[in-house]
Amino acid sequence: MPSTELIQAVAVTAELCGRTFSEGAARVFVDDLSRYPEAAVIGALGRCRREVKGVLTVSDVVSRLEDGRPGVEEAWGLLPISESQTCVWTDEMSAAFGSALPLIERRDMVGARMAFKEAYAKALAKARDSGKPPNWWASIGTDRAARKSVLEAAVNDGRLTLDYARQHVPELTGPANPQLERSIAAALAAPERRAA
Repeated sequence: MPSTELIQAVAVTAELCGRTFSEGAARVFVDDLSRYPEAAVIGALGRCRREVKGVLTVSDVVSRLEDGRPGVEEAWGLLPISESQTCVWTDEMSAAFGSALPLIERRDMVGARMAFKEAYAKALAKARDSGKPPNWWASIGTDRAARKSVLEAAVNDGRLTLDYARQHVPELTGPANPQLERSIAAALAAPERRAA
């Protein structure tokens, strides 16, 4: 059951975006968002109040949910531009990269960025709509020195577990925050327990 705070946040955000909801309409709108954590929805509504120009939609809110996946610009910055680069990315980033790769190979970086942006936005929307959690993994480049720093940063950021990173760089040390490593390992194990 959604909280009164969430229903009010939806109503206020909609009003600030030029739309007034009846209480019933606000409840249906909130029901459409019920599969997402309430705190994440409230955060997304805050972003909507600052960013949405025009009528508020469920899609506006879902596209602004913080779910551990990077936004389009950050994702673009994480992509490998050559085979020497190691990158840590999500399934959605990898899939969208496929749209950009032919353009990158032709050195059309503006076109590549636009193709990536469009494909990534669609992949994000689909993943978020289905409630799929982010799946981070590494694409290993040929530059061993850079590989170590990329994987080490990903472990420290909580995107990869130390065990996973050590499969590619055995000499990696633990993350700066051991509690974070345990939390990541527990979160990664949880879907397996549910599927069993």
